[in-house]
Amino acid sequence: MRALHNFSQPPSTGALGSLRSANVSDFLRSWLTVGILMATACALVATILGASRLIRPNNPTRQKSIVYESGVDPVTGGWSQSQIRYYLFALLFVFFDVEAAFVFAWAVQVDELGGFGLGVMTMFLTIIGLGLLYDWKKGLLRWV
Repeated sequence: MRALHNFSQPPSTGALGSLRSANVSDFLRSWLTVGILMATACALVATILGASRLIRPNNPTRQKSIVYESGVDPVTGGWSQSQIRYYLFALLFVFFDVEAAFVFAWAVQVDELGGFGLGVMTMFLTIIGLGLLYDWKKGLLRWV
């Protein structure tokens, strides 16, 4: 890039125009690189998918097209009743997964939060522990 050493006089239009075109050229060159990488990635994906379609075996049968979910064969119609404990376990998993995200974020900032942060996190974990104890006493964690 050109450096203008004489700041007392404004640059001429020709110098400014070439300076602007150099910046635009650098800008377009960087986007051209991104475009080339995206085109290469799309071509690679298309090549891999096309090759897998040519190589893979294709033997469709009626048994393979039956809906299969959660390890239960569909022996009845499309509507069946599921047990509530599956949903409760899923809900507890999501709850404790989100709780872990809060604890990790707190652990990263524990030095900056000090004693107040420790107290708040202790209350938070106590409430969650009491909820887990309640679920355990009610028998929600028993897998039958």
